[in-house]
Amino acid sequence: MEFWNHIYQHFNPIAFSIGEIKVHWYGIMYILALGVGFWTALRFAPKLGVPKEVVEEYFIWLEVGIILGARIGFFLFYVPDNSYYLLHPWEMFNPFRNGEFVGIRGMSYHGAIIGGVIATLLYGKLKNRNLWKLADLAGLAVPVGYIFGRIGNFLNQELVGRVTDVPWGIYVNGTLRHPSQLYEGFLEGLVTFLVVYFYHRKFQRVEGELIGVYLITYGIARFICEFWREPDPQLGFIVGWLTMGQILSLFLIGVGIGIVIYRRKFSKKE
Repeated sequence: MEFWNHIYQHFNPIAFSIGEIKVHWYGIMYILALGVGFWTALRFAPKLGVPKEVVEEYFIWLEVGIILGARIGFFLFYVPDNSYYLLHPWEMFNPFRNGEFVGIRGMSYHGAIIGGVIATLLYGKLKNRNLWKLADLAGLAVPVGYIFGRIGNFLNQELVGRVTDVPWGIYVNGTLRHPSQLYEGFLEGLVTFLVVYFYHRKFQRVEGELIGVYLITYGIARFICEFWREPDPQLGFIVGWLTMGQILSLFLIGVGIGIVIYRRKFSKKE
């Protein structure tokens, strides 16, 4: 356990370097997340009645929407003084600072969801696809890939947990903290997938319910995990003990409930 407590002292977040460019484990995990999510979508596509070629085309749109939404959402939700970036949006994606390559850091999962929804709407309308089938497919595939994203956060030594005295805590700059990134990978990733999958097998009645169940489950899991996660230093607590992540998660829960009710009530009329 001693080695685990001090794992950051023995682990290099940089996997390897190509010249002056440093490749972080976080980036590798992000690529794995996209690949595993795509593989999961292909596995479930036949059960949801989505052709393979549609999955391949749709996931390009979805991943672009997720990446753009995650990056833009970070500046909208988690950067207090963001006026410069709003007036110069291309700077959000500039990996260089003062001529030095620093990479792109800072992603918002709630922003990623918004970006994914916009991408799904655009693709469905432009390609005349069934939006609800596509959304259900994303609801099953995304949480599996999410697991690797949170492992990437852990390996990158970011989004650290709150101070604790639990024996499995991780020392960060001399302070023992919850490995909250791993809690999130488990609850928001694995557990969320299992809940959505079980609902699909036992309770789903109409198309579109799964994305609603996903939003509800993820929102609850994220809300809980925020109690172990250190609030963003530039924001702190927003209202009382509520963090920005919890406020956004409450919004997702409400949207998810609305989608399930709407689909159950109006799907037959449609």
